[in-house]
Amino acid sequence: MKTVAPPKKGQRPSKVLSPVTRTTLTADICREMVTHLIRGDWADGDRIPPERELCQQLGVGRASLREAMKALEIMGMIETRLGDGTYVCHRSEFLSRPLLWAITSSQASDLRELVEARRLIEVQLAGFAAERAQAEDVKEIGRYLDLMEANLENTPVFQEADINFHLAVAAAAHNRVLQNALQLTRNLIQGWIGQSLTHPGVAPQAFQHHKKIFLAIAKKNPEQAKAAMRTHLDEMAQHLQELQEEVAALKAKP
Repeated sequence: MKTVAPPKKGQRPSKVLSPVTRTTLTADICREMVTHLIRGDWADGDRIPPERELCQQLGVGRASLREAMKALEIMGMIETRLGDGTYVCHRSEFLSRPLLWAITSSQASDLRELVEARRLIEVQLAGFAAERAQAEDVKEIGRYLDLMEANLENTPVFQEADINFHLAVAAAAHNRVLQNALQLTRNLIQGWIGQSLTHPGVAPQAFQHHKKIFLAIAKKNPEQAKAAMRTHLDEMAQHLQELQEEVAALKAKP
């Protein structure tokens, strides 16, 4: 048996590295599938080829393919619909999944970081939208504002309209880098909105915030748009903070 010589005096002990194992077939299949998905060979919402066809194309067995497909589903890249097939998830879902895993705890630092990220990205997007929005952009933002107003008591519909309002503002900014940055946090924002709406009276308040953002963009006033977005994000963050404190207090009870 080979032994490792002890370090000399004043010398750091060297780390013993484990042997590198060969890549498994499942990992090879995953890598190949990820390449096709990232490259866009199958677009968002496309139904990917059935299992038998994929096995033939990749030259692998069903067991290895199924393991790889399970991994891709956990990663959020594909979605299996029973009795229907396997579909490609929206790109923002599988790009944001690692971020979602990173900020799923209830730590105050996690909330602070998400607040900072949204403020940094969305306040500027609102300002750009006020400067650059075309008539069709303003109409799209207004459409989601109308949906919010019509569904103040319907939380799922209101929540969906809320997130789409923010995405429409991002599109109206005509800056693809910032728009993609917001898309990366889409799932996190959905969680933010969903938790905020559990507080009584938040939906009407959020609607009023969005209305001010919309009017500032429609009037092409960047400073008002940025101020309205900043106020909205800060006040919604306060509701989340209060919710976290309530949950913590309940957990602390004997």
